[in-house]
Amino acid sequence: MPDVVANRQQQAQQPQQQAVKVEKQEGNGELANIPSVKGEPVISGIPQPSEPMEADTSIEIPPEKAKTLKGHESEVFICAWNPTSDLLASGSGDSTARIWNLNDGASGTRENVLRHCIQKGGAEVPSNKDVTSLDWNCDGTLLATGSYDGYARIWKANGELVSQLQKHKGPIFALKWNKRGNYILSAGVDKTTIIWDAASGQCNQQFPFHSAPALDVDWQTNTSFASCSTDQCIHVCELGVDKPIKSFQGHTNEVNAIKWDPQGQLLASCSDDMTLKIWSMKQDTCVHDLQAHSKEIYTIKWSPTGPGTNNPNMNLLLASASFDSTVRLWDVERGSCIHTLTKHTEPVYSVAFSPDGKFLASGSFDKCVHIWSTQSGQLLHSYKGTGGIFEVCWNSRGDKVGASASDGSVFVLDLRK
Repeated sequence: MPDVVANRQQQAQQPQQQAVKVEKQEGNGELANIPSVKGEPVISGIPQPSEPMEADTSIEIPPEKAKTLKGHESEVFICAWNPTSDLLASGSGDSTARIWNLNDGASGTRENVLRHCIQKGGAEVPSNKDVTSLDWNCDGTLLATGSYDGYARIWKANGELVSQLQKHKGPIFALKWNKRGNYILSAGVDKTTIIWDAASGQCNQQFPFHSAPALDVDWQTNTSFASCSTDQCIHVCELGVDKPIKSFQGHTNEVNAIKWDPQGQLLASCSDDMTLKIWSMKQDTCVHDLQAHSKEIYTIKWSPTGPGTNNPNMNLLLASASFDSTVRLWDVERGSCIHTLTKHTEPVYSVAFSPDGKFLASGSFDKCVHIWSTQSGQLLHSYKGTGGIFEVCWNSRGDKVGASASDGSVFVLDLRK
């Protein structure tokens, strides 16, 4: 999320605060350089001749294959494709979400503006708070958004507001639909997580187990989930149970993101302590403690591959994005890093696997979106936008990548030949 973190504790007193974590600067305020051996970038441990990106024009995505969507008036923290059609949702610091129609045959790019308003003196006024999170339900009929104004909201795909979910005291940092589409899960600065009934908009259960802001949540099944926090803890909770069914401790700094693998068996977590850890419900200590990044790890994603997925014959991989400007791809079974992707020059905020698992998109504050081969670790396509990239995402067919940026731009890369 946007600065989910820096001065969260002062959130109540401060009128507005940035929604996304920013890198802690070192002494001279310079970002660390790419890991190197005698000045040469390192890829998978093999020194590569340093070469300016521009040298290889074949990988640059031409301007005619990139479409910029303008409308947001502030940074755009998140974007997500509808699972069934080419509608791209985006959420911004301008207190709106937008749904952009990029389906072939749509005249121009139609845009629905989802204004996040609050009641003031009997009138609806803009909340003036960041939209920090959004998620489509499984059939693409509804979009849920979470905001710094403390409300979760459910919208139709045409932009019509269906319901406002009110119980959090303060900003919401993450929210997710379950697979069935009957519950929404949210995490807030108020240290709690909530399961909401999507049909009624009512709170089913509030889980008050963290001792500091809850930063991320992820469903394991349709009724159980994990949550992580600045309190360095991870809890696994179940609807109807009044205490965590499992708690994991081991991180030594705030835990930024958590994700269950496609089978719901292994839980990955990443932290400001620079480590990535893999946990199993079968044991209390972590299965793997993956230490290779040299700065905070902002987010992680599992590949849609391996047993129980649409790509069962490919190995399961985990990608991690770090403020050290690198992305790493891990073979989780072996607990080893198989590729270090080093072309970015600033913090990497987002990674996303293509639906077939063959490609990984990454987005960084160097304004670049890179697309890599997950098998070889090779850089295949690259595009430089106009602002630092907060989020990248693939459409369901795997032929378009959406990205959202710090200058208010959203853009779509068309990878069709």
